[in-house]
Amino acid sequence: MDRPHSLTFEFYCATDRGRVRTNNEDSVALDESAALVVLADGMGGYNAGEVASGMATTFVKSELGRWLTDASLSVGDHEVRRAMDICVDNANRAIFNAANTHAQYAGMGTTLVVGVFRGDRLLLGHIGDSRGYRWRDGMLVQITRDHSLLQEQIDAGLISPEQALVSQHKNLVTRAVGVEDVVLLETHLHPILPDDWFLFCSDGLSDMLVDETIAEVLRDHRNVVDATHALIEAANEAGGRDNIAVVLVAARGASGASRSWWPFRR
Repeated sequence: MDRPHSLTFEFYCATDRGRVRTNNEDSVALDESAALVVLADGMGGYNAGEVASGMATTFVKSELGRWLTDASLSVGDHEVRRAMDICVDNANRAIFNAANTHAQYAGMGTTLVVGVFRGDRLLLGHIGDSRGYRWRDGMLVQITRDHSLLQEQIDAGLISPEQALVSQHKNLVTRAVGVEDVVLLETHLHPILPDDWFLFCSDGLSDMLVDETIAEVLRDHRNVVDATHALIEAANEAGGRDNIAVVLVAARGASGASRSWWPFRR
């Protein structure tokens, strides 16, 4: 059954090298006509991480974007999830094969976040520790769960979330694109309300800024362009130890109507 397309979306993305790295292994891609967001973070410590992240975003944007553009509006979420799985699997195999046939690419890999906005809901898939957040009514909520050793330690009760903030194991992921011949995309469905914002980012942002600080930056900006650049600036001011990738998507009522919850500051 078709659902009414009651929302429109504003998209913006940017990446930054940070203040320590000499190259940028983060990659983002938007296909606004297909309402598609792709973000990848080339694996730190791997060779040619920038190649892996670039391959992932280019491949998924091209294949999945084309499929979404050609698909009927009546196509269900199950079919979209299957298309996401197939496109990510194809990207994974392409990166894995490149890493195993070119010595200079040996061991490369990347995280991945894929968001498909469909009317009043978001299909969000991720691999690794790049993240998705929802900003609603002044509250920031992480809507992905890191595929990382650190998250497994938290889940097992071995360390607290506070201890995790200063852990030496932040960059050890348990799932990545291109490292093995098969990888599982974790996908969830999220309802969308007018004035919701969705933030997708690499760990160059989330490792530099705690969630409360991210929320503070979002609270101080009413458009996605200014907010994106403010987040990157804040991450750099906090040290900028890694590349930074940010995508912000704002949901608007089709008629421009707003829930008018935004807390103005003086």
